[in-house]
Amino acid sequence: MNYISTRNSLNNFSFKNVFIKSLADDGGLYIPKSLHKYTQKDLNSFENLQYADLAKKIIYPFMGDFVNEKDLSDIIDKSYSVFRKKNVVELNRVGDRYVLELFHGPTLAFKDVAMQLLGNFYEYYLSNKNEKINIVVATSGDTGAAAIDAIKGKKNINIFVLHPHNRISPVQRKLMTTGNEKNVFNVAINGNFDDCQNLVKAMFADKSFYSSINMSGVNSINWARIVAQSVYYFYSFFLIKDRSKPINFSVPTGNFGDVYAGYLAKKMGLPINKLVVATNQNDILHRAISKGEYTIEKVSETISPSMDIQLASNFERLLYDVNNHDDIKTAMVMKDIKEKGNYFIDKKKLEKINVDFLSARVDEEEVIKTIKNVYDSHKTILDPHTAIGYNAFDKIKLKGNNVVLATAHPCKFPDAIKKSIDQNAELPKELMFIMDEKEKYDIIDNNLDKIKKYIKEKI
Repeated sequence: MNYISTRNSLNNFSFKNVFIKSLADDGGLYIPKSLHKYTQKDLNSFENLQYADLAKKIIYPFMGDFVNEKDLSDIIDKSYSVFRKKNVVELNRVGDRYVLELFHGPTLAFKDVAMQLLGNFYEYYLSNKNEKINIVVATSGDTGAAAIDAIKGKKNINIFVLHPHNRISPVQRKLMTTGNEKNVFNVAINGNFDDCQNLVKAMFADKSFYSSINMSGVNSINWARIVAQSVYYFYSFFLIKDRSKPINFSVPTGNFGDVYAGYLAKKMGLPINKLVVATNQNDILHRAISKGEYTIEKVSETISPSMDIQLASNFERLLYDVNNHDDIKTAMVMKDIKEKGNYFIDKKKLEKINVDFLSARVDEEEVIKTIKNVYDSHKTILDPHTAIGYNAFDKIKLKGNNVVLATAHPCKFPDAIKKSIDQNAELPKELMFIMDEKEKYDIIDNNLDKIKKYIKEKI
């Protein structure tokens, strides 16, 4: 399989380029040049597979010559052996809809599903290479912990995690900052998540710096994450036995990566009806999908911090499709967004988006009420992000099998749970120790030169 950039479709890239570089030199995002579409017969053959075996089927066609089938099988088995559920995820009925629990990995968030795989991909790649890689990643709370757990202690690789200072929950922070591995560096940036993400993008754009540290990234723009996340859409589809009704997914999302993975699954032939983009009050994606207004506003701090984002990086991949795979047009659109802070989607293109995507915005009061109502009615505790996904189906009435993606364990947001149902959301026993561990992180200004200097000194 060959890959191209959303901003330049002339050059072909291998999976190795796409995985290691993460972001194209022209600033665009990598996408496959073409996709294999599964037939109904193919889908029938996947129906009874265990999660890991299904992942092998879905992921292998994207690998090119990066890894052979046997080694990929071993990597996937190793990656998913650390999950608390044998089949990685769990689908439960909660009221009139399903909740797909994606938080049974080491750091209690959906990010683990892809990140464990990426960590083992790096180890596989470096096993016979005489080189070192430095990963630089921005996090709004969950990505950092998942990336650290996947990379910690591995040879010839360092990881630098940038999180917004005092803007993630204490549990999210402690899952990142209580380890002692020498290849892990935590940095609290005086700013919000978009500031952290912009610093990482600027470092990728600086070819001299990027090359000098052999930089790589594991944010949701990394295509390997999108592919890995597409698997649980397939798996949950096969768990629902009544196929006579359409299937819809509600996805709490800030950076558009997790819901784009569902869109990828649909493009590969999975019969998904609608993907609901569920946002908090930082609602740029809702405004774009419902009204065509992709306008950057000030980020509000909320009880769903992983979604406190304005610039949704992965949205560029959808814009490329909407603009009829016109790389020049896509590059112009992204330039306008960067310089003017907005992009207005015309009616025809918006109708094209709404074939696959709908959206809903859920405010703070509604999040608290949803957590309480679901607990009172069904004795299930939702984290604030999952509550947003759950509530989105109350706002958008869709017939069929409605599946909410549960993106994080409620214990990661104890204040929100306490406020909603007056209960303490406790960590799983095997992770309780982190609350008493000493933290290790550095606080740095939102300054590109300072962060570059910090990284160069540490490596």
